[in-house]
Amino acid sequence: MCASGGRTFNFRRTNTYTHSDLTTMKVKVLSRNPDDYVRETKFDIQRVPRNYDPALHPFEVTREYTRALNATKLERVFAKPFLASLDGHRDGVNCMAKHPKSLSTILSGSCDGELKVWNLTKHECVRTFQAHEGFVRGMVVRFCGSSIFTIGDDKTIKQWKMETPANGEEEEPLNTILGKSVFTSIDHHYKDPVFVTSGQQIDIWDEQRTSPIRSFSWGVDSISCVRFNPVETELLASCASDRSIVLYDMREAAPLKKVIMTMRSNSLCWNPMVAYHFTSCNEDYNLYTYDMRYLDKPIAVHMDHVSAVLDVDYSPTGQEFVSASFDKTIRIFPKESSHSREVYHTKRMQHVICIKWSSDNKYILSGSDEMNIRLWKANASEKLGMMAPREKAAANYNQKLKEKFQHHPQIRRIARHRHLPKVIYSQRNEIRIMKEARGRKERNVRKHAKPGTMPLVTEKEKHVVAVVN
Repeated sequence: MCASGGRTFNFRRTNTYTHSDLTTMKVKVLSRNPDDYVRETKFDIQRVPRNYDPALHPFEVTREYTRALNATKLERVFAKPFLASLDGHRDGVNCMAKHPKSLSTILSGSCDGELKVWNLTKHECVRTFQAHEGFVRGMVVRFCGSSIFTIGDDKTIKQWKMETPANGEEEEPLNTILGKSVFTSIDHHYKDPVFVTSGQQIDIWDEQRTSPIRSFSWGVDSISCVRFNPVETELLASCASDRSIVLYDMREAAPLKKVIMTMRSNSLCWNPMVAYHFTSCNEDYNLYTYDMRYLDKPIAVHMDHVSAVLDVDYSPTGQEFVSASFDKTIRIFPKESSHSREVYHTKRMQHVICIKWSSDNKYILSGSDEMNIRLWKANASEKLGMMAPREKAAANYNQKLKEKFQHHPQIRRIARHRHLPKVIYSQRNEIRIMKEARGRKERNVRKHAKPGTMPLVTEKEKHVVAVVN
């Protein structure tokens, strides 16, 4: 310290570094890539760096649960599945068919013999003609989409052109085949010019011939439904009036096997993704999914309807199917679930006769006996139309959250709740009480019977009477 002119100066000794000290010194430099945080335009969203270390986010699960709960509530708020009603028939809609090449085309046949071609994009009928006298029992579009095959109560099979005739031309069938009895169902091969009909027997027809090239029968009065397998295209399955489901192979001379159930099956549909699985709808209010290799018991029993199930159709993905019932409702089932994930109903819709799932997996079409065809969304809360990338990301994020927390009681209760008509609600409770009473009676009888005399029969096994090879 020294004083100079009244001023005081402090001198502090500083360290001096040698060259060897500088070489071991570490210098950290901040380096940022402008692409990570600089917006390309002023309309872009500010990019925020995030650290996903769980230790830094102790309330992450709580926050995600709240988001999942809100997403589940909003899903139920925006669940508006009904889109449009296609009216124009003058009698009940008895059958429908999808166009294999056009998503916007659907065909319907009514109980007065009238056939209509609809444009789903415009929600209007583009063609109408009288196909048969009496009921149109079934229809199918050729695999290339060039023609339509129809059957009716007048014992005829008719082939029609898909194109609308020019002005001045009359609606005339390309080909007409007169059968010996009433045909009840028709289906077309997925690759070859061959179609199959059901009635008193199963007949396989070549498009160029007026008599069947092969016939199958197994001692039944009538067969109500027949379907080609979309994967193993030589296989067929049919539902008969003697409560049986019969399997056929076109390469064999006789039917393969059949399973006899406690009540009659009305219709069936093959899984388009699993070659050997099919689902049948039954008069006992249930649907049954079978593996054709093991017919002694079904893979799954689908229960929720309160009246006879009349028709069933699979989604193109093979993960779900939709059923139409006499109880005036439509239900969507996951293929392995015993209970439906969705139920559709309206005040005006009466008994649902036929059902179809669109080929783009987005829509469901139902035909009922009050002369209307209704268009529904397959996912009730799905937003239709174009979606921005942020909307898609938000929807996918909410879906993953709902899947993550789906078993939490509050979220499960909200997601499963559906408003039902009072009649269906009371019938469902009555069926549940009757089922519990039967189970209680079986347990009491088994308790007081000799051990081993009353074996325990599962729900899957009790509906199968016998399997005949």
